[in-house]
Amino acid sequence: MTAPLPDLLIEPVVRAALAEDLGRAGDVTAMACIDAEAQLSVAFAARKPGVAAGVACARLALAALDPEARFETLVADGQPLAAGTVLARAQGNARAILSAERTGLNLLGRLCGVATLTRAYVDAVEGTGARIVDTRKTTPGLRHLEKYAVRCGGGVNHRFGLDDAILIKDNHIAACGGVAEAVRRARAFAGHLMKVEVEVDSLDQLEDALRHGPDVVMLDNFSLDDLRAAVAAAKGRATLEASGGVNLQTVRAIAETGVDVISVGALTHSAAALDIGLDAV
Repeated sequence: MTAPLPDLLIEPVVRAALAEDLGRAGDVTAMACIDAEAQLSVAFAARKPGVAAGVACARLALAALDPEARFETLVADGQPLAAGTVLARAQGNARAILSAERTGLNLLGRLCGVATLTRAYVDAVEGTGARIVDTRKTTPGLRHLEKYAVRCGGGVNHRFGLDDAILIKDNHIAACGGVAEAVRRARAFAGHLMKVEVEVDSLDQLEDALRHGPDVVMLDNFSLDDLRAAVAAAKGRATLEASGGVNLQTVRAIAETGVDVISVGALTHSAAALDIGLDAV
């Protein structure tokens, strides 16, 4: 089971989203139509099958507007959802619940969608030994939440930002004069805890890179035959990551070439939000 994110990492995102929605005057519809002391009981339910992720976002959105509200989480993040599954129930001030509703649902649906798509990729490569990882193609401001959702779906996180690993891509190679020189410089720069990854687009570049000892080689848009040849050539000297041209129709064949890791930008840049509804009960 995925370890939950601490509330202190989620609260700033939730509060910023609430501020965006409440604007200058607050929820004028709720204030106009609902008595200030009215109470409401609601349920958050999945309208389609998927994977749970980010239930705490709904809890914290409500708590920010009604600290006395009761919120009961019924489904753990990472758990499969059938259509109709109730993820949580809440009871509290009616104005607060309705004002927090869209922020909570937007974040919850977004993260459930990422987890659901990730689970589909993980299931597609089951038994091959390949791991599904995400990328930095995340929604600005939501990276740590979306990468958490990837973990909820059974995926693995790639680097979180530019500062936690060296990843030499084609433009870095062009700027410094070649694959071998780029890896050599990275190795000289990196501390003992920092990994070095280099992107290559041919088997010749792979050989150049391997001579300088990268930890990981990203095989960019390789054909299946070239992926198999790269696995044979590397002989375990580096972790091999396949990237490019990956979708649910191709991922199984890519995994069966023997690569260690398959990175999928779609997990976070193309996941459809899972339809989650909030209804009075």
